[in-house]
Amino acid sequence: MDLMSFVFMLIIAAITGSIGARIAGRKNMGCLTSILLGFVGALLGTWLAKSLDLPLFPWLTFGDFPIVWAVIGSALFVAFLNLISRRK
Repeated sequence: MDLMSFVFMLIIAAITGSIGARIAGRKNMGCLTSILLGFVGALLGTWLAKSLDLPLFPWLTFGDFPIVWAVIGSALFVAFLNLISRRK
């Protein structure tokens, strides 16, 4: 993987993490948090899709980064975090 592919993957992770957080009801999160959510969402979403025998949508991936499942996984992860944390 070259540098441009890595930077593009970080941008996609930030976008998917941000979209997932917005779906789950969080907004105004930082760039690093969105990137982290994107990667956690990709791991969680891919695991969920494989566990439930759902399609991985190979035409909506960047390298091995599943865009659709990253959004779904990050939304589920943020929803879980919202359940266990108290709002101020």
